Amino acid sequence: MSEVKIPAQIRREFGKGFARRARAAAQVPAVVYGHGGEPVHVTLPGHELMMALKTPNVLLSLDIEGRTELVIPKAVQRDALKGFLVHVDLLVVSKGEKVTVEVPVHTEGELAPGGNLLEHILNTLTVEAEATHLPESVTANIAGLTAGDSVLAKDVVLPAGTTLAIDADAVVLQVMAAQSEAPSEAASTEA
Repeated sequence: MSEVKIPAQIRREFGKGFARRARAAAQVPAVVYGHGGEPVHVTLPGHELMMALKTPNVLLSLDIEGRTELVIPKAVQRDALKGFLVHVDLLVVSKGEKVTVEVPVHTEGELAPGGNLLEHILNTLTVEAEATHLPESVTANIAGLTAGDSVLAKDVVLPAGTTLAIDADAVVLQVMAAQSEAPSEAASTEA
């Protein structure tokens, strides 16, 4: 995973009024915290941050007035109607440090023929990995699975250096038989 460099400015004003003015100026209020230090309140360029957050668990390199901090997004708040960024909480990490994150689960392969349906029980998998080598996603193989089969968390192949942070027997995907509607009595008496 590559680092995305974003400039940050320390903010000394707080409250709703300042946050609204910042967002109107295409800036996003954020808090940087972690490693036992005091939280640092910053503003980040909205468009650059939005583009960076399109990658799950992106590693950000913040330039906070001459000092560089490696961070990952911990909580992202978006406007419910318009979807723009309202506020971001960022967690300070260091190279070699292990962090727990959720990564999206993708599938590969085709189910066995016969009208089977795939149900996603978990859309994300909680894993632990080095902060500078976080996987963007994990892939579960569903090739040839039939009704009644399931994919457990321990069955998903993880990248090197990544371990599960949930129960290994948790069901991630399951295959169900397609249910057909029973013929109605009126249709059977007409024939």
